[in-house]
Amino acid sequence: MTVPFAPSARSSVGIEWELMLADRETGDLVPRAPDIVEPLEESTKLERFTITQELLTNTIELTSGVGDTVAAAVDDIADAIAAVRTQTEPLGVELLCAGSHPFAQWYDQQVTDKTRYHKLIERTQWWGRNMLIWGIHVHVGVEDVNKVFPLIDALSVYLPHLQALSASSPFWAGERTGYASNRALVFQQLPTAGLPWQLENWAQYEAYLDDMMRTGVMADATEVRWDIRPAPRWGTIEIRACDGMSTLPELAAVAALAQTLVERFSRDLDEGRPIPRIPPWYIRENKWRAARYGLGARIIVDAEGTQAPVVDHLRETIDEVADIAVELKCARELAALETILTTGGSSARQLAVAEAADGDLREVAQHLIREFRSGPTLREHLRSFAS
Repeated sequence: MTVPFAPSARSSVGIEWELMLADRETGDLVPRAPDIVEPLEESTKLERFTITQELLTNTIELTSGVGDTVAAAVDDIADAIAAVRTQTEPLGVELLCAGSHPFAQWYDQQVTDKTRYHKLIERTQWWGRNMLIWGIHVHVGVEDVNKVFPLIDALSVYLPHLQALSASSPFWAGERTGYASNRALVFQQLPTAGLPWQLENWAQYEAYLDDMMRTGVMADATEVRWDIRPAPRWGTIEIRACDGMSTLPELAAVAALAQTLVERFSRDLDEGRPIPRIPPWYIRENKWRAARYGLGARIIVDAEGTQAPVVDHLRETIDEVADIAVELKCARELAALETILTTGGSSARQLAVAEAADGDLREVAQHLIREFRSGPTLREHLRSFAS
C-alpha cells in the first residue's frame, strides 16, 4: 500500500495536551467533557487551537495550530485554556494534568460515546478500561520523508530523557506504585502501542501498515500508537512518550527539547554525519529505567553500552543543542529545563506533597490543580527566568 507523507515546514511545531476535569472541592474526576466542549464548538471554530473530547468523558484535549516556534504553539494552548475556563468556572470544574490521577478508579469513568472508542474498549477490554492516562504529544515537521525513520531511530536514544523529564504518574488508583511514570508501562499494553520498530525506510513502514490492516490489527495509520511515530497526514514526527506535563512552562520546555533534537539530527543527515542509534534491547531497558526512576535513572547512552545518569546526559544534550535553540527561537524555553533538573519533576513533587500530607492523595490532586492554575503565566515565567 502507499501512504503519502504530507509536506510540512521543517522543524515546525504542534502540541497536544490531554487534561483532566476534576471537581473543585474534592479533586475527583468528573464526566463533564461534553458540557465543556460542545458549547465552545461554534465560538472557537476560527481559532488556531482546537478543543476536543477524548476516550473518557473526564478528559479534554487541547491542540495548537502549526507554530513556527514553540512559543507560538504554546500561545495557542494558553488561548485554548482561557476559552475552556469560560465553561469550567461556572461548573465548579478544575483543570489539572499528570500522567495519572492520584486516586481515581477505572470503573467509575465513562467512555465517550463515539464508535471508534467503543470499538477500542470492545477489543481491549480490561486494559482499555484502565487507560486512565494523560499525556502530551509534540509534532515536529519533517521536510523529507526519507528522513523520517532515521530521525525516529535517533530520537529513540533520547526517549528516556523525555520520559524522565515528564514523569508524573507515581500513583495509580490510590496506591503508590514505586514508578515515576506508571503511565509509560500501562499504555504499552494496548495493541500497536509501545516502542517503535526499527524500520529502515518509508517503504518498510508502508509494508508494516499493509500487514497490520490485512490481518485486522488496525484500520489505518492513526491506530499506530508508538511512543514516537510518523504522522503522515501532517508531515511530522509525533513524540508521544511523555506523561502529561503538570504546568505550561514545563510543557514548553519539553517541546523545545523535542524540536531542537529533531533539527539537530536533520542537520546531521544533511551533512552526512552519523546520527545516534542503539540496539532495541537498550532502548527497551532505558524506557523501563526512566519509568521506574524518572530523573534518578541511570541510562544507556550509546551502542557500546556506556551508562550515565539521565540528568547529566540531559545537561550535556542541552549544551549541544543550545545554538540550534537560539536559531529556532526557543532558547528560553529550552533553558527552563534546568528548573526541572534542579527542583525535580512532577512525580517528585507529588510524592513530596503526599508525604507531607501523611499519604492523603486528595492533597496531591489539589496540588496538581494549583500547579496547573499557575502554568498559563508562561510569559512571566520565561521573563523572570531570563532575568
